Amino acid sequence: MARGTINKVILIGYLGHDPEIRYMPKGNPVVNVSLATTESWKDKESGERRERTEWHRVVLFNQLAEIAAKYPKKGSQLYVEGSNRTRVYKKDGEDRYLTEIICTEIQMLGKNPQSLSPNGADDTGISDSELAHYESLAEVSGQNELSAE
Repeated sequence: MARGTINKVILIGYLGHDPEIRYMPKGNPVVNVSLATTESWKDKESGERRERTEWHRVVLFNQLAEIAAKYPKKGSQLYVEGSNRTRVYKKDGEDRYLTEIICTEIQMLGKNPQSLSPNGADDTGISDSELAHYESLAEVSGQNELSAE
């Protein structure tokens, strides 16, 4: 870690879809989920209440992936902690950038409502082409050592 820097993300939000576990080529589990957070404010000019939902792509490895695949469902409220990571991949010959939260801790909050789901677009899971990238990321990040609370 570089001295004087911090890369820590803490989110409390709602799952946009049921987690699905996938397995990387070496057999390590990975789960990719969408977590929605909503901020609200009062418009200074109109006095109306405004809202904006932000969708965050969260990646969980190994034991955390197994927990995430088993317990929370779409609409579950979660506490997620991790680090922000942006990766580059090619699509149609052009560089594309994808920012993800690499999860190091997850906790279920509140109830597990079947109908509770924020408004907004649902994200899909990871593609087969991403699995090799996640395999190397899990090894480099030391995700095998993580504990879930």
